[in-house]
Amino acid sequence: MSEQTPPGRTAEQGRRAPHGWPHALVAVLASLVAMAVVAALGLWAAGATDLPGGAFPSVVAAVVVMAVGGSVGLSGDAGAIAETNAGLSVLPLSVSLAGALAIAAGFLRPLRHRAVADAKELAGWAGRIAVLWLLLLVGLGLLARHRFRIPLGDGPAADIGDALDSSPEVGFETDVPLTLLFGLLWLAGVLIVVLLVSRAAPLPARLLRFQESVRPAAFAMVVLLLAYVALGFVIGLGVVVTRGHAAATLAVLLLGLPNLVWLAFTLGLGASWEGRVDGPFGLPMPQVLDAVLRRPDDTTLSLNTLADHDGRVWWLLVVAAVLVLGAAFLMAARSPVRMRAWQHAVHMAVALTLTVLAVCLLAGVSAHYGLSLLGIGDLGGGLSGLVELRPVLWRALVLALAWGLVSGFLGGLFARRVRRRGKVEVDPG
Repeated sequence: MSEQTPPGRTAEQGRRAPHGWPHALVAVLASLVAMAVVAALGLWAAGATDLPGGAFPSVVAAVVVMAVGGSVGLSGDAGAIAETNAGLSVLPLSVSLAGALAIAAGFLRPLRHRAVADAKELAGWAGRIAVLWLLLLVGLGLLARHRFRIPLGDGPAADIGDALDSSPEVGFETDVPLTLLFGLLWLAGVLIVVLLVSRAAPLPARLLRFQESVRPAAFAMVVLLLAYVALGFVIGLGVVVTRGHAAATLAVLLLGLPNLVWLAFTLGLGASWEGRVDGPFGLPMPQVLDAVLRRPDDTTLSLNTLADHDGRVWWLLVVAAVLVLGAAFLMAARSPVRMRAWQHAVHMAVALTLTVLAVCLLAGVSAHYGLSLLGIGDLGGGLSGLVELRPVLWRALVLALAWGLVSGFLGGLFARRVRRRGKVEVDPG
């Protein structure tokens, strides 16, 4: 007698070994290696290997923690009657993207070539990855801590520091509970996006009816964001070849490329951001951003304000129009042929609005450091600085909705000219 396959499972599925803890460990370690390598190379290009006290591994761990949404707090000490204050809130999205792609591939690998998966199976597989992920975050949180002494240099600030024994120190330390919470949310977000985007990811039977409307739009948005990253990487390499500054440019590419190109994406749509740059710190590139934001008070960052310094920024509008329309066409081409143009417009509007919302929440920057005596003001001499950049959210979302409606409708019309899934050609004979 031949062996019977349990109902609801194919013979191939019955022979497949379950995706267990070893597979989950490989997925998590692959993500860690990808993020650590990108972070270490970026920090090396930025000169972080020269940090005192063997701090480089701790800084790499801190960058990885920040990349997955973890909380790394800054603290300072400057003696009995002096104090330092510091704060940092930024996601190194190049590191985040590397980790997300690696763990997405590890999550999908045991599930490929299947159309349907039981919800309990998916939950169990994701749960194994989550448990190991949390253990990894605990280890990173314990490693990501260090303190630095900041030299005052020459001049009045150094004399005051010597007289009052107020040589400033600044350090960083991971808030492990918050890191576990936000790191788990980051992982959940990545796995949800994987299930929404990939045709290779099986879904529970109850959710199959949503894949025709959700997956093409989600896939198009991921392609849109990755297209911006690829374009930015090519431009960055061009800067290295033609203008030099190789180390600084590579540091930006390896640590914050999506931060810049996705900011450019929203600016190309017409969105605006607010912020300012003060002190020795700043936005590394392009210099036009620093030029617009280096003001004593908050200022607006938009195509108009950037064009006052460099008229080439209007190309951001052209790039946005081409890539958004291309994403809309891709979405429509991957959708069933029975969908009408207005349905594509609605799907694209929702998808683009959610994408812009995610970019606005992820790409903001807030950094501050200052040294004060007797609690009065910040000392000068380059010992204080401020960098802030935050979106005008309502404007960005309204514009994304409008762009989505128009591009989705046009993409649906253009896609009628290509052969699409669900289209049946009639033999005239």
